[in-house]
Amino acid sequence: MDITRFFLIRHALVEPSARAMLYGNMDVALCDAALREEAALYRWLALRLPRPARWVVTPLSRTRATAAAIFAAGYPEQPLVVEPDMAEQSLGEWQGITHEALTERLRHPPHPFWPHAAAERPPGGESVDDVRERVGPVLEGLAQSLPGQDIVMVAHGGTIRAALSHALKLDGHQALTFSVKNLSLTRIEKHGPDWRVVSVNEEPWLLENPTPP
Repeated sequence: MDITRFFLIRHALVEPSARAMLYGNMDVALCDAALREEAALYRWLALRLPRPARWVVTPLSRTRATAAAIFAAGYPEQPLVVEPDMAEQSLGEWQGITHEALTERLRHPPHPFWPHAAAERPPGGESVDDVRERVGPVLEGLAQSLPGQDIVMVAHGGTIRAALSHALKLDGHQALTFSVKNLSLTRIEKHGPDWRVVSVNEEPWLLENPTPP
């Protein structure tokens, strides 16, 4: 059986002014200070990720910048395939507002671990289940077109949670219980018709031997 392996990386930390608001799928920059402070994480990823692999990013520059930092840390530079449907959740008219202002716009009680419920669909934006509905076909399509290959995908917290919910057949509310850390590694595999979750939030201090799998 051909096993297609996905190595999902959440992009690096974004700059402070973006973190003060709901930025959704706005194109915001990475934090320069964090890029310097987290050099060891990039070196770990450069060693940990499989070679060879197909590399996929989203249209948002923070994923391309994260991939570039991994290449600079020692992974041989690769062509980047841009996949629009792996972009972060669109928050529509909520994008750019402060977290404090959000509470006045909610129609549902917030999720226990997220500022808003999975069912919330901001005006002009997407719900969590909407994101899941566009991410699932991307994963299935890549698994079908690249059987038995390794795929490194630099994406977003929202779309990595959507990938996990697709693999585990979870709903949006359940998906929001996953905490996906910046620069952490999540691994899922397609075995024939079935999905397997191998790891969530791998980090260098959790592993004894950070060598390529």
